[in-house]
Amino acid sequence: MAESHTVHRALADLDRAARSFRVEEGLESGFTLETSPEVDRPLFGLDPERQVAEFGRVTAAYQMGTASEELPADIGLARSLIPPGTGALRDFSYVGTEVPVFANENCVACMECVTECPDTAILAKALPPATIDADLARVEERERADELRAHWSVTKKFHQSFEKAGEAPGLFGIFVDPSKCKGCAECVDVCGDHDALRMVPKTEETLAEARRAMGHFDRLPDSAEHFVRERIAVDRMLACEKTHLYVGGAGSCAGCGEASALRMLMAQVGWEKGRERVGLVAATGCNTVYSSTYPYNPFLVPWTNSLFENAPAVAMGVRRRWDQKGWHDKVLWVIGGDGAMFDIGFGSLSRMLASGLDINVIVLDTQVYSNTGGQASTASFPAQNAKMAPHGTAQKGKLEARKDLARIAMMHPDCFVAQTTAAHANHFYKTVSDAMSFRGPSVVVTYTTCQPEHGVGDADSARQARLAVESRTFPLLTYDPRRGASIRERLDLRGNPAVKADWKEDAEGPVDFVRFARSEGRFRKHFDAAGAPSSELLAAQAEILHGWRTLQELAGVPQPAA
Repeated sequence: MAESHTVHRALADLDRAARSFRVEEGLESGFTLETSPEVDRPLFGLDPERQVAEFGRVTAAYQMGTASEELPADIGLARSLIPPGTGALRDFSYVGTEVPVFANENCVACMECVTECPDTAILAKALPPATIDADLARVEERERADELRAHWSVTKKFHQSFEKAGEAPGLFGIFVDPSKCKGCAECVDVCGDHDALRMVPKTEETLAEARRAMGHFDRLPDSAEHFVRERIAVDRMLACEKTHLYVGGAGSCAGCGEASALRMLMAQVGWEKGRERVGLVAATGCNTVYSSTYPYNPFLVPWTNSLFENAPAVAMGVRRRWDQKGWHDKVLWVIGGDGAMFDIGFGSLSRMLASGLDINVIVLDTQVYSNTGGQASTASFPAQNAKMAPHGTAQKGKLEARKDLARIAMMHPDCFVAQTTAAHANHFYKTVSDAMSFRGPSVVVTYTTCQPEHGVGDADSARQARLAVESRTFPLLTYDPRRGASIRERLDLRGNPAVKADWKEDAEGPVDFVRFARSEGRFRKHFDAAGAPSSELLAAQAEILHGWRTLQELAGVPQPAA
């Protein structure tokens, strides 16, 4: 069972979420008090605060492993209702063999580990030293106090720069929640040369130390406001109470690229709108499975999922009802994978884009139907090895061309369109912010690494996303009708390397699609014993380059000489 501090924090989150999860504030799926004459306890149709208390027996039974024997098939289960934030109660400390530990002397407070962690397992705060010392003074054992003090760093970002400006300096702390960490080690990978994090074997001692540190973290107040600055987007997650609207505890794979994107989406939404002014409509897919593995839900905002193909249509109904009630300032996000948005739900998405309604869509683009076994989608790259498009003697991977959803969306009238990745944090946060400020339909396609289907390591989500951008496999772009009347004025390719060239060059030569393909298992069979690429892979590269040159042309970027 989860440690007491985790449970207490989860219940506090649940209570706060419940107070805002009402008919007037959510997706009109709030609860009203009902009772049953057949039983002496209320049904699941409870008001939010009663609902949280009632659902505690469900989460407790699942934590104890007795749910299937003890719990009845009640009306709440029949209605597929899960309170907000119950994922905070889930304990993954049994998953994986290693856990990250912090080396405070090497930290520069870049926040990359906190931002990219897919499981809300790396947490940070920036606080005045006196606030930290006050809590450490309560620790009776000197050795334990020193252990906790080692989680705080003196950094240029929060200490020296503030001293230089004549302001009170702060300390920056990194903490690992062992109940959420799955041991993917992405935090270590993105920390890079700083070496402020390293993986160590999971033992009773390392887990106990991490739990004590989390107890210290939970007792402290949220980061001091003057340390969380608007202009530094990566510091959003320092404001834990405001931006951690995805609490972790989701059943996603270790290192899942989708989960990082969802956490960052919710951080920007929380930063700008707050948890009471947002609703989510999700299309069936991986994101709905790991976000609603009964009885655990990682979101602290009203959330519903619909069928694979019609989430945009459901969102249109929600938006129109909200607008009827005068709730024009509420932000609505549709979440779907490439299968839901590129393929079976493409017609619904296109109709939504043509509606002119103020609805935002985030597409979690894994280039494959991850949820149903890895079948190819129209987002899959040519030559990619996938189920239903296998690499064999007669057919060497996927044959059909890849659909470019961003370019198609741009052809709809007056829509905001973007491509981004969670590994490009500043671009991602700005893109989400611009989408929400645009009064009309918006589509944000984000590259999301799928470790088992792409054939990459658990720690590689951010690395592969960066390489996808550098190799033109997935260019960054924003298309904003507010910039002007022409496509050239509206389309912005900033953020991509060597924007005027075909390929970025480095010491090893061009960073092209073949370079990208070498790094992933799904293209492994396209290289012979000497490492030479197949003709099919070279044809896929030509298609990738043609797509990049098309974007250059649309954006008015001078074309390289033939």
